[in-house]
Amino acid sequence: MGNNPFFHFLTLNLFAQRRKHLGVVGLSVVLIFLLASTLFISSSLQYSLRRALVSEPDFVVQRVRGEHLLPVPEAWSDEIAALHGVDRVSARVWGRYYTRPKGKSFLIVGIDFLEDQSHQALAKLVERTDLRKFLSGDYMIAGEGAARWMRKHFYQKGYNFLAPDGKFIPLKLFATLPKESSLMGEDLIIVPIETARKILGLGPNESTDITFNVPNDDERPNIESKVSALHYDLRIISKKETQGAYDRLFNYKGGFFLVLFLIVLLAFALILYQRASQVYSSEKRSIGILRALGWSIRDVLWLKLGESLTIVISSFILGSVAAYFYVFALGAPLLRQIFLGGANLTAPIRLVPVIDFSILASIFLLYGVSFIAAVLIPVWRIAVTDPKEAML
Repeated sequence: MGNNPFFHFLTLNLFAQRRKHLGVVGLSVVLIFLLASTLFISSSLQYSLRRALVSEPDFVVQRVRGEHLLPVPEAWSDEIAALHGVDRVSARVWGRYYTRPKGKSFLIVGIDFLEDQSHQALAKLVERTDLRKFLSGDYMIAGEGAARWMRKHFYQKGYNFLAPDGKFIPLKLFATLPKESSLMGEDLIIVPIETARKILGLGPNESTDITFNVPNDDERPNIESKVSALHYDLRIISKKETQGAYDRLFNYKGGFFLVLFLIVLLAFALILYQRASQVYSSEKRSIGILRALGWSIRDVLWLKLGESLTIVISSFILGSVAAYFYVFALGAPLLRQIFLGGANLTAPIRLVPVIDFSILASIFLLYGVSFIAAVLIPVWRIAVTDPKEAML
């Protein structure tokens, strides 16, 4: 049988049963759309976080007692800097500032603009900032979300921070952070380190934590052990641990959706199999007629395989394209909140287009094989019967 008549007949058969096929395509598109959207969001957030973590220091030192964070004496930074193999030791001052109890909050970060910054992103920020003008007055640099919240609440040019001692600290808005930092810096406010200490209630020689780098990867476990031995209430967090925590979080949420997808896909395959097992008499008759006209069992299976592949490919393309547009063009409203949680400041976070083609290929194979098997098995059972019995 030639190719042209075969594909012509395949097209006519698809058109004749278009209502049934469109219903299956619609359900398949919804399933693929939901899972592809979840994977796109997860991949994009993981990519953005990895890019952000590249500029983070190798280790963070905190002071902990009973799971409560305590201020870290700045003298600890001198002890860590004295260790051989340690580089770029820096005491950090940061913390959450709540506008009201259980209300919106800003992440206050204090930096010393006159010292070298261990954080690459902050170092670039210092290079772009007019330090003479910034340090000449009471200024702050805010993220897009923080600046937008201030303007919404009639703080057009700055904000009055209430310190723990009851005094107000008015700060004027000097500049806003670039949009590419929205994932990590949406609610960030950068101020001089002494101003941050006043807002957060820290003493003159106290810090929130201490960061340091270890250029030699092989020395990192040894250095970590030496730093841990300096004080009993000291906790060290490595960049590798932070990245692993984010990966586990997104893999958990993405895997949760994948399990749900597998359950729904299995139910979908069972429905298709049950429906295809109870093939309508007209479809049985059509298969019997084809067999009587000289079509072999292989020809009938090729015809149904062509129909199934057309449905599978079109459903996968439509679902994937719709998911891509929903996530990267519309910003994945509603579904994004599952990954980001309740936003502290409503953040128009830009999801960077990142696609894992290996995962998409796995979804295509998993969906396509189950769908084709659910269709071809009942058709094969009919095709192997006598054409006269099939036409009854």
